[in-house]
This record gives sequence, structure tokens and C-alpha cells, in this order.
Amino acid sequence: MCNVKFCMGRPSELMGVAGSAVAFGKLHGVLTSKPLALPGKNAINIGLAAGNAVAAATFLTTGDPSTAVAALGATTVLGGIQGAHMTASIGGADMPVVITLLNSYSGYALCAEGFMLGNDLLTVVGALIGSSGAILSYIMCKAMNRSLANVILGGYSITRKEVEEQGEALEHQTTDIAGAVDAITNARSVIIVPGYGLAVASAQYAIADLVKTLTSKDIKVRFGIHPVAGRMPGQLNVLLAEAGVPYDVVFEMDEINADFNDTDVTLVIGANDTVNSAAVDDPNSVIAGMPVLEVWKSKAVIVMKRTMGAGYAGADNPVFYKENTQMLLGDAKQMCDQLKNKVNEHFGV
Repeated sequence: MCNVKFCMGRPSELMGVAGSAVAFGKLHGVLTSKPLALPGKNAINIGLAAGNAVAAATFLTTGDPSTAVAALGATTVLGGIQGAHMTASIGGADMPVVITLLNSYSGYALCAEGFMLGNDLLTVVGALIGSSGAILSYIMCKAMNRSLANVILGGYSITRKEVEEQGEALEHQTTDIAGAVDAITNARSVIIVPGYGLAVASAQYAIADLVKTLTSKDIKVRFGIHPVAGRMPGQLNVLLAEAGVPYDVVFEMDEINADFNDTDVTLVIGANDTVNSAAVDDPNSVIAGMPVLEVWKSKAVIVMKRTMGAGYAGADNPVFYKENTQMLLGDAKQMCDQLKNKVNEHFGV
């Protein structure tokens, strides 16, 4: 029985390690966010799983120690290759789901270790980690209106060439800090939609100070959080709470979507796919059917973004080219700091 648990734990651990390394590379721009599309990728995964099963069976049935060691090494290597290949075959937009799934794998591997060593603590902790990872994966898939099988075996397939062809005839409007300050300070209702870009830039503190100033001047400010904004559910909620943003101005997507029609200015910071109108308006879009924050319905939209590049899904965002949208391009941290300082200067704070 211990041998069975040992065989289950080794490949799961390496699958988690290798997959996590690839996910890290995709999220940090070290690797391309586009999915790796090798011919017969599902057949490759099936072959690796079959090879793992054969090696595991050999380990469990052989009486030769050297053969057992070789078989165990094979299961470990094949597990690592399968983890890396499966993760590389998934687009960057789905990496948050992949991360939670890999966390689940590592938890179940730890659970197997606990059984093998007869350690109840390891078994319980592993079961908790595995179960929580699986639950988070389900929550995120539901938020994107997709199944886990679709994420793992399917994925977004649009190419960069298609994105360029879609966007080359479109023109966007730009603004500067002065224009953004003018729009925000003259508004009576503002919704801020943070995304992964805000988390990477650690701009939450500047935004928290901006909110305090605007609120003190009787400007209604709220936050709209998409369920999969950031790397995993709740990441942006935690960052905003850490910066001192009151809980009662932070709303989930379903709670705030109906309010965009009555909003003067929506400030989008580092979000892309989660505010993409193509998910609602274009049935042929690669993210069609995904619930999004409908920011384009507000009177004015200011999108703070480093470049005009597409999001992790690889789909261009029509919101960037709408008449009521202005792009504030630049580093989120610098832009947020400047915005905070200029608003304070405007109000004499």
C-alpha cells in the first residue's frame, strides 16, 4: 500500500512543480502567454499518462531494486513533462485556474505522503490544500462561464495576427493626467475597476489615498471587482483591504454591474479581459459568454494601461475604441501616484 501511495505522490509533486514554473513564466512575461499548440497535444498527454501508468505498474510488480528505482524515476520525469506540457498548452488568460489546480495537485500529493508515513497531520493538511484548490478552480471556471475540461483541454486559440488584423483599422482616444483629473474631480459618481496590472504595480496605496480625498469632497467612489481579477479569487480584495480601502465601497461584479449606467466616470486600472465588451456583444469572440464588468455603459471611461496590447486571452478589447473611452497609457504605479498628487493639488489637500 505504501508503494502505491509513493507512486501517486512522486508524479503529482513533479507535475505541480513543473507546471507552476511554466505558469510563473507566462504570468511574468518570461514565456509567451499564447498556448503551445503542438500537433496532437491531447494524444501527447494521454501517452505521457499511459507511460506513467506503465512505469508505476512496473515499480509495483518488479522484484528487482534497480528496475524499481528506474521505474520510479520514469514516473517522476514523465509527471514533470506532463505538468509542463499541459500548462504550456493553456493560454495566459487561464493561468489563475491552472495555479489553483496545481495547488490542488500538490495538496493531494501531500495527502499521499501523509498516508505513506502514517502522519495524520500531513494527511489532513494535504486534503485541505487539495480540496481548497479544487474548489477555487471550480469557482473561477464558473466565473468565466467555462468548464474545467474546457480550460485544461481547450483554451483560447486566437493568434496575435488575428488580433492585429482586428485592431489595425481602429483608432483610440488618449488623455493625460490633467484630463483624467478634470474628469474625476467634476464627477459625482466614480467606479474604479482594478485588474492584474494594479496588483503587479502595487498601486493600491496611491488609489486608497485618492479615494479618501474624493470621498472627503462628497464624490461617491466605489470599486468593482471581477471574480477572476488578479491571479486568484479575492486577491484584489485583499490588496485593497491592505491599503485601507473600506469594505463597504468594494463590490463584486454581480453587485455593481447594474450601476454603470448611472456612473459619471469609470477608472479601469490594469484590467483588460475582465472588462472586454466582446464577451457580451460578439458571439464569435474567444471570450464570448464570459461575464464581465460592463464599464462601457458609464458616461466616461478612463483606461489606465501600459500599452494598447491585448490581454492574456489574446483578444482585442472594443471598449478601448469606444467614443466615451480615453486611454491613459503608462506605468500604473507612476500614473496612480501622479493622479493622486494632482487631485490633492486640485482640492488643496
